[in-house]
Amino acid sequence: MADGAVLLCFGHGYTARALARVLPDQEAGWSVIGTRRAPDEAAKLEGEGVSGQVFTRGQKLGHDTIQRATHILVSIPPDGEGDPVLAEHAEDLARAASRLHWIGYLSTTAVYGDRAGAWVDESSELRPVGARGRRRVEAEAGWLRLGREQGLPVHVFRLAGIYGPGRNALDQVRAGSARRILKPGQVFSRIHVADIVQVLLASMAQPNPGAVYNLADDEPAPPQAMVEHACTLLGVAPPPEEPFATAPMTEFARSFYAESKRVRNERIKRELGVRLAYPDFRAGLKALLMFG
Repeated sequence: MADGAVLLCFGHGYTARALARVLPDQEAGWSVIGTRRAPDEAAKLEGEGVSGQVFTRGQKLGHDTIQRATHILVSIPPDGEGDPVLAEHAEDLARAASRLHWIGYLSTTAVYGDRAGAWVDESSELRPVGARGRRRVEAEAGWLRLGREQGLPVHVFRLAGIYGPGRNALDQVRAGSARRILKPGQVFSRIHVADIVQVLLASMAQPNPGAVYNLADDEPAPPQAMVEHACTLLGVAPPPEEPFATAPMTEFARSFYAESKRVRNERIKRELGVRLAYPDFRAGLKALLMFG
């Protein structure tokens, strides 16, 4: 990528931070603008070498910010009123089309809904369960439509459950908050944040406007399997088993168990040449134990 590239991250959270940290290693000349909802949070980004700005529904970024960007990453989830970035900045993005090389929208595999453990790929019908999944389907459609109509290089990335440094089963076990909830037949797909980053970088290097990619590792597994392996690595006894039917959980946490599916990832390998650094949770947890 050319010198002077500017990445604008709408929602500078866990994944955006991981991407921003490695950009200086790619080529000289990258700069990053990250948005947060609160002024104090935006100000803290300066300590990470990121230009922090405030963005939320009803509070737009300055026109020049969009015009500076060459690449845009969107990780803000839609709310009951839809996608806030589209609501506030669709026209600004259209006007910046000639300068933008890449737009990545981070979605979720929740758009596929429940498949009773069956496999899905990018061509599978979208059958979301609940409001969260339906909002994501609508947001994806909005971004892809904007891309088609305005000639914007929009890409959609459907992320499985994210884990990585500071956000993993090892930390939960150490903190005493890990739980082993059993629901027969339940499987989840996961992805290490480092592998998300390498997919995003590969897509930036070879844009394919309109493309949709699943981001998941090679081995969907029951939720308790990751906790059990973390306990094995740490040499501690696993937490007691809790039947899903009677386990106390928030409604938000329980909603994740309403969906069981296995997510195929062949497209990122075939089209982007990605070779996962952590093809399963065992490899990911081992690296996190060794290197943090």
